[in-house]
Order: sequence, then structure tokens, then C-alpha cells
Amino acid sequence: MRWLLGGGLFLLATAAWAADSSVPLLSVTPGAGGQVIGVPGASLPWLLLFPFLPALLLAFTAFTRIVVVLFLLRQGLGSHTAPPNLVLTGLAVLLTIFVMSPALKTIDAEAYQPYLSGALSFNDAAEHAAQPLKSFMLRQTRAEDLSLFIGDDKTIDPKLADSVPLAALAPAFLTSELKTAFQIGFMVVLPFLVIDLVVAAVLTALGIIMLPPQLVSLPLKLLLFVTVDGWHLLVGSLIGSF
Repeated sequence: MRWLLGGGLFLLATAAWAADSSVPLLSVTPGAGGQVIGVPGASLPWLLLFPFLPALLLAFTAFTRIVVVLFLLRQGLGSHTAPPNLVLTGLAVLLTIFVMSPALKTIDAEAYQPYLSGALSFNDAAEHAAQPLKSFMLRQTRAEDLSLFIGDDKTIDPKLADSVPLAALAPAFLTSELKTAFQIGFMVVLPFLVIDLVVAAVLTALGIIMLPPQLVSLPLKLLLFVTVDGWHLLVGSLIGSF
């Protein structure tokens, strides 16, 4: 788990460095009662962004696609509380770690460990840490989504991660991930929609209009999902989509 810790720390460092590496977050000055720790006014906006860093870091990974598909699956099943949000989020985090493990290992080997040994400065280590992450994001980003954010800038080569700024790559990546997640989610939800339509038609034909179709279709959808080993197929498809 050392590489995971190092990768996570440098994902955080990369986000902070990408914002502005020249702004000190804290200042220590001598005072009458000892040292006084203060916050420079220039760094206050970045400190206010700290609560949003977890969401931003998850947006740079495979988490978005995975969690959206899992929640669409639950919506298609018609079960609004099972599996609970905590279970689906935990599964999404574990799958994200598995998918991102090559990039995290590279960050640990090329950035975090050299930084700990003193071979790289903080800024150099942050630059090394950003490259595997940007390469992963660029592979999953559609060309049309990337062109939407880079515009007519001729200095940017969409095929080279080094030339694409993170400010343009991040929203393009997230847009592509949402589109891919909805495409996968459509294929997942479609069989359940067919079951809902069949059950509703049968109940209407039998004149049983007081019985909610969801009460009948939910066991059938669960039976179908278990019969085809749905969790295995879904998890395998999500991992293979990267």
C-alpha cells in the first residue's frame, strides 16, 4: 500500500501545485508569546478550495464513470435503498484504485520516492506526478470533447499529454467520462425497462390495476440479474472499458 499512499499524496500535491505553486499557504512569524502562525491573504482563496479537493481529485480518476454506472444500475433495478449509497461508493472507490493502480505505481516510483530521497524538489516531483495522471486522462478523453476546451490554440497537440494543460484536459475528461457512463448505463438499464413494460402490460391485461407494477417487476429483475451473474459481468465490463 506504499505506492497507494504516495500516489494519493502526490495527486493532492499536483492539484495544489497546478493552482499556484508560488503562494505560501501558511506563514510563521515571531511574536511576543512565541511563534505566530498566520494565513497570508494571497493564499486564502486556495485554502477555501481545500474542502473541494477530494471531489476534484476523484474527477481526475476513473471514479466518475464507475459510480455513475453503479447508481444507474440501482435505479434500473427499482430499488432505491439497496445496495445503500455507502456500499456502492465503497465499491466504486475500490474499483477506481484497481483501475488507477498502474498510474499510482508510476507516481510512487517516479515522483514520491525520489522526492522522499531528496533527488527531486517539490515542484519537479509534482510535474513528474502529473504526467501519468494526464496520460490516463488523455487516453479516456474524446477528441471532440478536448477540442471544445482547447479551441484554436495551435500550440497544443491533443495527442501529447505534455502539451495539454490540465485546465483544459480535466473538464474534457470529465465530460467524456459522463458520456461513456451514460452509454454503459443505457445498456445496463435497457433489460430492466423491458421487464417493467412486460409486467405493466400483463397486469393491465389482467385488470389488476391496483397492484403497483414495481412490486412484481422487482423480484423478476433481481432474478434475472442474479441468473446472469450480473455483478461479475458489470464489474468486468467497467474494468475492461478502461
